[in-house]
Amino acid sequence: MKSSRDDILELFDYCWQRFRTRMDGLTDEEWRWQPGADDRVTLRWRLTHIADTLREERNARWLGLAPSPNPVREVVDATTALASVEEAYATWRGHLSSVTEESLASPIGKTAGRYGHATRRSFALHIVDEFIHHTAEAALLRDLYT
Repeated sequence: MKSSRDDILELFDYCWQRFRTRMDGLTDEEWRWQPGADDRVTLRWRLTHIADTLREERNARWLGLAPSPNPVREVVDATTALASVEEAYATWRGHLSSVTEESLASPIGKTAGRYGHATRRSFALHIVDEFIHHTAEAALLRDLYT
């Protein structure tokens, strides 16, 4: 019988593969393209935000783990942007895969402030939800570019 952690990892991996396939062939021109005045409506911003969300220092702490150094790569083009997201994905996945089922069922605790009553599982699902949301936006921006 699979654990809920395994189910979350499977969902995350599926969404990751879908995103990476969708970003195959991303060009620097697409990465730089800005359809309006707001910089947040760009693949540059979106990919940086995805990487930042997956590598946030709180992620380890909120899962009950010790934070580890997570260097941020300088992003200068589409290739380094995708590499940054890949590194952040590996970091998040590593955290999630090292948490026990019992730990996932536990409250996050004081470190999460007003969210301390929530379970670590709910936090993991929140990160997956954010990942799906922002990768869908990235896919839409690619569609709009063409």
